[in-house]
Formats: sequence, C-alpha cells, structure tokens
Amino acid sequence: MSYWFVYMLRCADNSLYTGVTTDVERRLGEHNADNSVTKYTRVRQPVSVAYFEEVESRSEACKREAQLKKLTKKQKEAFVLSEKRHG
Repeated sequence: MSYWFVYMLRCADNSLYTGVTTDVERRLGEHNADNSVTKYTRVRQPVSVAYFEEVESRSEACKREAQLKKLTKKQKEAFVLSEKRHG
C-alpha cells in the first residue's frame, strides 16, 4: 500500500506552498531544481519542508491540501508553528 503526503514548503520569500506527493524528499528536490515543475517555487528558491502529514490515499491528500490552501497566511503560519511544537 503506498501512502500519500500533504506538505507545506517554506519558500525563500517566506511564503508557504502546499502540495501532495508520494515522496516528500524527491518532491523537495524537484521544487529546488533549476527547472522546477512549479512556477511558484521556481522563482522562490530555495524551499524547505515546513510541514508534512501522511494520509492513506490520493483522494484524502487532495482534500487535505484543499483545506490547507483555504487558510489565510496568518492561519497557515499558526498551523505550522503549532505543528512544530506538537510534532
């Protein structure tokens, strides 16, 4: 059974990028590559992992990603900070 991850990246401009993947380390490398597949992170490199969580399916991951993307910047920052304290 393969698991999926929802992740948030901290970009060089201090913004947060949210996505889904089956391999967080590989995806981080792709986001930091010169030819990054996402325009958003390509122009905001380097990026680092601020948060990730494991879920059981791609569907679950996409739903969770949508929830996190709806948060305001302030809410996202509070969420990441609270997860660092408890995680």
